This record gives sequence, structure tokens and C-alpha cells, in this order.
Amino acid sequence: MATKLEFIKGNEAIAYGALLAGLNAYFAYPITPSSEIPETLAKEVGNPAYPGFKVFMQAASELEAINMVIGAAATGAKVMTATSGPGFSLKQEGLSYAAGMEIPFLVVDVNRAGPGLGNLGPEQSDYFQATKGGGHGGHRNIVLAPSTVQEMALFPKLGFALAFRYRNPTVILADAFLGQLKEDIVFPNIEEEKFDTSSWATTGAKGEKERHVLISLHLEFNRQSEHSEHLKKKYEDLERSEQRSESYLTDDADVILVAYGISARLCKQVVNDLRVRNSIKVGLFRPVTLYPFPSVDLRNLALSGRKLRRFFVVELNMGQMIYDAKLAVADTGCHVSSINKLGGLLPTSHEIAMKIEAEDKEELMMHV
Repeated sequence: MATKLEFIKGNEAIAYGALLAGLNAYFAYPITPSSEIPETLAKEVGNPAYPGFKVFMQAASELEAINMVIGAAATGAKVMTATSGPGFSLKQEGLSYAAGMEIPFLVVDVNRAGPGLGNLGPEQSDYFQATKGGGHGGHRNIVLAPSTVQEMALFPKLGFALAFRYRNPTVILADAFLGQLKEDIVFPNIEEEKFDTSSWATTGAKGEKERHVLISLHLEFNRQSEHSEHLKKKYEDLERSEQRSESYLTDDADVILVAYGISARLCKQVVNDLRVRNSIKVGLFRPVTLYPFPSVDLRNLALSGRKLRRFFVVELNMGQMIYDAKLAVADTGCHVSSINKLGGLLPTSHEIAMKIEAEDKEELMMHV
């Protein structure tokens, strides 16, 4: 794809972003609102513009898809699958196995409303499942949160880089609105990054000096303990080195909104509106990595020395990221409140602004 202006859906952008990043294989079971990802990739099989894209296969279920991903990714290939909430739940066992086997690949979760089958509207209710492991055994996924169609195109390259650097599954957590949103973007000249997989990939024992075996079963207690300690250290390294965030007009803010994905888009408009009205000096803190959560940057804002009064965590769920935000700013004296919208509905920027102004006025009255 040439470097030019494109009017494209978020789901299509993430598919082409993966191809430009060197995607080799895609396995999935389609589910709305992520289905444009496999539809786009199916059209590009055999396209000489993407010579490394060798395999596209629709599985019979989400369980088949994630296990196909594990098998292909174990060879060192760049492999991806995509789904939405109910399918993401079914993939959790496979994600746990992959984390234990230390196999890198990408999973895209275009979050829809729930629980259960819910509906096809946007929510951010898969936050816990994505960032806290989701499956059994205490593993962690690397989790990226795009907020624009441009980032949907860029994040597959970043996702693969992190997945291979840490030999760990990476989740790109989007939402139904962002997946269906069409925007003008420019596809950059993404240079495919090559990764050295010679120390672990299962490319076949014939002619190899060392036989590589990838397993997650360690029946000896001491061996399992050693492996778990190794994973623990890896997650600690992740938390030290890979926290990513973006701040907007936070330098002089009295109130800071904390939001990711489509919620961050809404909150940016709220920041602009409230500042134009000279109502409250509001800023926006956007986590780019949801795991590792950018707690250091958020805590530094709380400890910046100015009269920062409150954080508002804006989420399309019952309140999930708020717990990470509260932990990050604990003992700083900053209050953390929640603004939520459920059921596949988006709050308006006016609704968010009214909630902020009402709580801010109430807090100021308490100190009179």
C-alpha cells in the first residue's frame, strides 16, 4: 500500500498495519464487530505486495483459532488473530498456554457490550480480562490501547516488536466504535522488523544443533517454581521498561481525565470545551499501554507540586481501570472519581463536562 491519504475503517487499518509489519499467518473465527479484519486479510492472500503473508485460515471455533495461532507462532512466524468479547473469553485457555510456553503473537480484541452476548455497541468491559491475564495461572498479556484509526494501523508493528522482545502474547484492545470508525489516515512506510528466533523456535530438529521444545507442563514442583519465577521477572522488566502514556494539557490542570481508546477521544473534546469556557483547567492522561499500566507517569502528575484536585477515570464499563489509577496515586492526596457509560452507549462530551463541573463545585463547597 502506497504512502498516501486513505479513508479507512479502524478494523481495515489494523489488518493492513499487520500486513505492512510482516504478518505471516492469520487464524480466526469471525465475530462482530471485528469481522472486517479477517475480511480484509482474506482479500490480500496472494497479493505480491505482501509476500510474507502465506496463510489465512478461518477456524471452526475460537478454540481452534487460538491453538492454530500457537502452533504457527511456535515456528517463529508473525501470527495474529482477532475477536470480540465472547470470543476473547474462549481464547483465554490458549493465551495461558502461550504465556507459559513463551510464544509471541498478536490478539486483537474489538470490545463489544456485555456480559454474555450483550450487543454490538462499544464497551471497554474486557479491560480486566485483557490486563489481568484472563486465563489461569497468573500470567500477563502485554496490552496496547489505540485511540485513533491511525494508531490502529501503527500498533501491529509495535505489538509484534513487544511480543517478540519479551516472548509473550500481546493484545491490542480496541472497541466497537473505533473498529467501525472511518478516518483519513496516512499509512507510513513501515519497515518490516526481523526477529532472531533461533534460540527457541520449533523449526524442526533435522539438521539442527539443538532441539527446541516449547511446553507449559512442568510436573516437577521445583521446575515449575523456577519457570514461574522467570515469568515473574519478565513481567517486572515489562513494568519497568514499557509503560507508555500520552498527556494533553496536564501541565497547569486542576483536574485530569484518565481515559483510553474512544473514551480518550471524547475526553480530549471535553478538555478543549471546558478550557474555552474558562470553567475548569482540565487535562487528559491517556494510557497507551494498559499492561503495563503507566502508573509512574500518572503518579508523577499527582506529585507534581501544583494544586491538582482530582482525577476522573472515564470508562465504558462499570469501573475497571479506575483500580489501577487509584493504586498509582495512592497516598498522594488526589481524589479519584469514576465516570461510566454502559450498554454500548457513548457519553456525550457535554455529559462528561457536566459531571466534572458538578463534582468540582461540590468539592470546592466542602472546603469553604
